[in-house]
Amino acid sequence: MISSAEPELQELVELPAPLELAATLWPLAHGTGDPTIRFAADGVWRAMRLPDGAATLQLRQLGPATLRARAWGPGAAAAMAMITELVGGLDDPAALVPQHRVLRETVRRHPGLRLPRTRRLLDALVPAILEQKVTGVEARQAFRSLIYRHGERAPGPARLWLQPAPSVLAELPYFQLHPLGVERRRADLVREVAQKARRIEGAPTAEEAERVLRAIPGIGPWTAAEVLRIAWGAPDAVSIGDFHIPNLVAWALAGEARADDARMLELLEPYWGQRGRVQRLLEASGVRIPRFGPRMAPRSFARL
Repeated sequence: MISSAEPELQELVELPAPLELAATLWPLAHGTGDPTIRFAADGVWRAMRLPDGAATLQLRQLGPATLRARAWGPGAAAAMAMITELVGGLDDPAALVPQHRVLRETVRRHPGLRLPRTRRLLDALVPAILEQKVTGVEARQAFRSLIYRHGERAPGPARLWLQPAPSVLAELPYFQLHPLGVERRRADLVREVAQKARRIEGAPTAEEAERVLRAIPGIGPWTAAEVLRIAWGAPDAVSIGDFHIPNLVAWALAGEARADDARMLELLEPYWGQRGRVQRLLEASGVRIPRFGPRMAPRSFARL
């Protein structure tokens, strides 16, 4: 239990529909050791860098559609104002008509699972870049190291951390990222998106955000989808180019242990407009893909 310190703001939030808070916000975490977010007995804690300043937000579920919210820091008011969007209160799960039994059963078991919307593109983009073409272990370690070395403590009692400010990332030389396990290509891309942070964050719609992101060399459909599904709650943002997702989709929907992107998109065709939601439901379904052979071993770019 985290020691209580008086928050800047606190209130009860009534949502328009029942919510599964932890399951909805789980995609915001990049591994269980992500220092920007914590899932605990007293709720979900999230550190954010907002236009009004840094904030830590605590959300605790009191009832199916009732949250107690507390916020600390100069960005506390802005954090409070975004709660309904953040927890998927504007999401429309009913837009998906689940045709497959696995999807129907998952919807039945998780009626409160929503797609979150953070509106913070860079917060999702930097870890997505670090996850490009490496193992999850490598990506999570690099993300944590980046935060601990170049981020800062978030306000409030939870002792969370803020991702490094765009102004800091924009000036980081490669030799400071290489020891974190980030090779030059990803290091240059992190620096470039930080330099373009204002334009990226200023996109007024998900469609414009995708256009801005895809115009940056090195950001393909996979990275864009990872960002849009979190930052904009985009229900059709499916992870094309992922190592695992095509296999998950094929196994869950067709009983096929292995698949490529083309087969995945074929199976998702009936759910056009909601393919990203289907992906999230399958991730929450408990379906496990059969394994063949050893996993790809993590590498150490820092030693190269």
